[in-house]
Amino acid sequence: MATATEKLSALKSAVAGLNEISENEKNGFISLVSRYLSGEAQHVEWSKIQTPTDEVVVPYDTLVPTPDGSAEVKNLLDKLVVLKLNGGLGTTMGCTGPKSVIEVRDGLTFLDLIVIQIENLNSKYGSNVPLLLMNSFNTHDDTQKIIEKYQNSNIEIHTFNQSQYPRLVVEDFLPLPSKGHTGKDGWYPPGHGDVFPSLLNSGKLDALLSQGKEYVFVANSDNLGAIVDLKILNHLIQNQNEYCMEVTPKTLADVKGGTLISYEGRVQLLEIAQVPDEHVNEFKSIEKFKIFNTNNLWVNLKAVKRLVEADALKMEIIPNPKEVDGIKVLQLETAAGAAIRFFDKAIGINVPRSRFLPVKATSDLLLVQSDLYTLEEGFVIRNKARANPENPSIELGPEFKKVNNFLGRFKSIPSIVDLDSLKVAGDVWFGAGVVLKGKVSIVAKSGVKLEVPDGAVIADKEINGPEDL
Repeated sequence: MATATEKLSALKSAVAGLNEISENEKNGFISLVSRYLSGEAQHVEWSKIQTPTDEVVVPYDTLVPTPDGSAEVKNLLDKLVVLKLNGGLGTTMGCTGPKSVIEVRDGLTFLDLIVIQIENLNSKYGSNVPLLLMNSFNTHDDTQKIIEKYQNSNIEIHTFNQSQYPRLVVEDFLPLPSKGHTGKDGWYPPGHGDVFPSLLNSGKLDALLSQGKEYVFVANSDNLGAIVDLKILNHLIQNQNEYCMEVTPKTLADVKGGTLISYEGRVQLLEIAQVPDEHVNEFKSIEKFKIFNTNNLWVNLKAVKRLVEADALKMEIIPNPKEVDGIKVLQLETAAGAAIRFFDKAIGINVPRSRFLPVKATSDLLLVQSDLYTLEEGFVIRNKARANPENPSIELGPEFKKVNNFLGRFKSIPSIVDLDSLKVAGDVWFGAGVVLKGKVSIVAKSGVKLEVPDGAVIADKEINGPEDL
């Protein structure tokens, strides 16, 4: 069995011969693997965990209002850059190409809405907030074509690629591309923790600093709630915070997402995987852990430059095992939220739930396309007629998983303002103007086509066949 040193030596030789990637990418990859092989892991001592105070996780409603004058707002906005993580494909929802071009509402895609929002800010205040898209090699070409349609918009759009790393063959720890897998399946983008070195390596970071930009707002392109918030930006500038993570209270639907803790004098992201086994139940039940990372991050650009150049951002490594053509491979990834502990004066802000509205599946698409939300100037706004602060829980069967199938099964999206929960499975089709209220379950028996008629009102009911309608 080869030792870690022998594995690393053989890997370095093999990686040196990969002409598809830059020296920066080769060095970043070798550094990541080296850390992984060293067994470096961040062990959290349970007894040292402290609940963050309101100075560390700031309640949103304690932030001071933003200045009234448009000149002051312009001054704030001119220090800002918006960066959307655009490396993901819409494969989960049966789409090809970047996920950000899935139509969300009124014929507009995620990207359309993002552009409209920033354009409106720039027009209203005379500011110049640019939009950066961090693509992966999977989404780069398509995105370049798509953004051509925004050429005449009042917004500068820049793109850059995150790193491209070779997948590791588990058996001998050599790169998959050096074994003949030179196509896309030989490579992977190493998670959104790579945003910081990629910003520097692409030259974008220095260009932004030379324009007087100070903060970057980083968010997932599929989070419709991640809009520019002047109160947060103002707070960070006033208090010179280098890093801010938006957190929000967990609901029953939130199983993922780390929480913030104070640890050895710094604020840190704690993921459930880092919790010692004997404390997992405690972690799940304790009130102080019931906030989670939305992946809306505000980061000082000078601090990014300082830390990347010093190679100081050693985030926890997330091993992601995969299989390519029967070969077991490993992807080593990092997450941007884990970088919080390396920045000075880092904080969390406990934001309203409205700032976390991700669309990960067609069940989320149903929510945002329904009358639960309206669209105003590119912003998805929650319907005030909804009394319950939480969204209904929606569970759709495999027949609805792909966007095309999902859209084909609804003549129009039902009214769900008064819905608590919905379960749909089997060969179910919805007519126009359907209203769903309370707890509804529509599960068609095997071999039965179940058509919900136009204008049907279904409240607190279980439906398994046409006779139940």
